[in-house]
Amino acid sequence: MTGTEPVTTTTGPRRRADGATLACWYVAVALIVPARLVISGISMSITPATVFGLGLGLLWFCGQLTTTLGTAKGRNAARTVLFVFIVTQLATYGYATRNYLPPDELDSADRTLVTILAVVVAGLAICDGVRTLARIELVLKCIVVTTTVVAVIGILQFLADFDLTRYLVLPGLHPVTADGFILERAAFRRPAATTGHPIEFGVVCAVAMPLAAHYAFTARDRGERAARRWWLCLAIVAVGAMVSLSRSAMLGLALAALVLLIGWPGRRRIQAVLVGAAFMVLMRFLIPGLLGTLYGLFADIGNDTSISGRTQDYATTSVVIAQHPWLGRGLGTYLPSKYGPLDNQYLGTLVQNGFIGLFALIALFVVGAYAALRARSLSRNVHVRDLALTLVASLSVLALGAATFDLLAFSMATTLAFVLVGLSGALLRAVRAEHAANGIDPPTIRAALSGLLRTRSVKS
Repeated sequence: MTGTEPVTTTTGPRRRADGATLACWYVAVALIVPARLVISGISMSITPATVFGLGLGLLWFCGQLTTTLGTAKGRNAARTVLFVFIVTQLATYGYATRNYLPPDELDSADRTLVTILAVVVAGLAICDGVRTLARIELVLKCIVVTTTVVAVIGILQFLADFDLTRYLVLPGLHPVTADGFILERAAFRRPAATTGHPIEFGVVCAVAMPLAAHYAFTARDRGERAARRWWLCLAIVAVGAMVSLSRSAMLGLALAALVLLIGWPGRRRIQAVLVGAAFMVLMRFLIPGLLGTLYGLFADIGNDTSISGRTQDYATTSVVIAQHPWLGRGLGTYLPSKYGPLDNQYLGTLVQNGFIGLFALIALFVVGAYAALRARSLSRNVHVRDLALTLVASLSVLALGAATFDLLAFSMATTLAFVLVGLSGALLRAVRAEHAANGIDPPTIRAALSGLLRTRSVKS
């Protein structure tokens, strides 16, 4: 062998792009591109994420026509609820447009149907196109990383009044509003980062926190060097949730923490409480007055005009609900500028989609959580069980957030809701496929309902 001979290295085959790759790009586009940017030349104010979601839906449809592209087929709880949801939306749209609608309401109905269709088909593509546990985790890690970037932008807005989103205007896009959202509450700024409002920013960060905590604890338990990165991501998104000064974010975090503490082993519970306490003490010294302001959001809730304004919606909407009880007055036709805002997605869905649409929305969160719990009950893998519990915690943030603000009116929170439902279905598929490969009979469905209450597991 001479010194002039080339040195060869052995590398594995390069992985081709698959459903998980496309899902990661979809998440990145949905979260990083500012929500106020829409595609130029289209009158419906369509965002790049909406176009990407429709593209995923087209690929999903093509995948269902073949047996060679690796797209899953067959029944799945998450897939079924996504189908039911979009059918109810189409039924409401048909019911509303069968008669005359004012032009502004018809335009809003058209735009809302397109955006809802995009997130639903994207959820279907993720449910059937992300096939293995490793690829599911890739998408979830992408959610954590991109949310961390969003949180950094929000923290810069909060601390320095520096809006990085002004420099994120891409060719072919134009803003529908002049500036990003940097509001005020008490003596603090309320950042929105790339989202549409500080409330949405807080909720998006709260959704990512259980996922970041899962990977931080898992990497630490495995002794991986990446543990520090996940702890850093967890710290950043936690700060983002707090500086949003959002009740929705705080309530969502409390519910997610409850879900996790119920399902986590005792040792991790203690560690999580200690980490949380240390974080709160650190925040008290780094940002004086922030914790007091957050406490005041709940202590003075009876005197808050924003709360009283929300409760006044109930009397005015009762008449509309009585007129259109089953399918609602029309998807996207209850315009805030015309009839007043509805800061409650369940109420807004009841008004616009009727009781049938409200049932479909509730079922979306319930069945999404069920799919994750079912995967948890089927698996004996500690990591998979913890991942399933984490998905339930993140979905619970969105389910509760739908009661405190009009969630489906905000693109990023809506995107995360359908992505997580799709990933819950994908996790259930992956666990069942593993059982089928190993010839293991699945346990009864009753076991899934008690999966969240199981506190006994292998010590971390």
